[in-house]
Amino acid sequence: MFKLAAAFTLVASSAFASGLEIMVDGEAQGTIKIDLLEELAPKHVEQIKAIAAEGLYDGVVFHRVIDGFMAQTGDVQFGRIGMDMRMAGMGGSEFGDIEAEFSEEPFARGIVGMARSSDPNSANSQFFIMFEQGDFLNGQYTVVGRVTEGMDVVDAIKRGEGPNGAIIGRPDVMIKVTVTE
Repeated sequence: MFKLAAAFTLVASSAFASGLEIMVDGEAQGTIKIDLLEELAPKHVEQIKAIAAEGLYDGVVFHRVIDGFMAQTGDVQFGRIGMDMRMAGMGGSEFGDIEAEFSEEPFARGIVGMARSSDPNSANSQFFIMFEQGDFLNGQYTVVGRVTEGMDVVDAIKRGEGPNGAIIGRPDVMIKVTVTE
């Protein structure tokens, strides 16, 4: 009886989990599915979902991509196709910054974290997806989700150049970002 109840609880909790479905175009093409971790970062997840629900992530590029590290996107202010890509990564959203919600969740391959400035309480709309393990980020950045499908798409995202991972030429873009329940 206990095993059945435990199995039902696991299925029931994952059935109500929310996430993101990101359609990507460029060198990478396909869909990335992310399970949002409300239990770890409720304020951050709420803001990401609100931004996505308003369609603000649609058309936003991956502006900072460092091979062996991560792919960053989510600058809804300056990070759209057709904008000056030298400004991409400097903006956020009108929703305002969020206080850090650090957790014990390690930054492993496929983990989604919130980008921020040197101020731990400055995360807003930008996020990144880890290509590889990044233990040096543990306890320093807020974990908001994990990729459940489409790591092959993440792996194909166009890499940037130099230590900051700036994209030269046409960046890959999030064509459509949908909140899933």
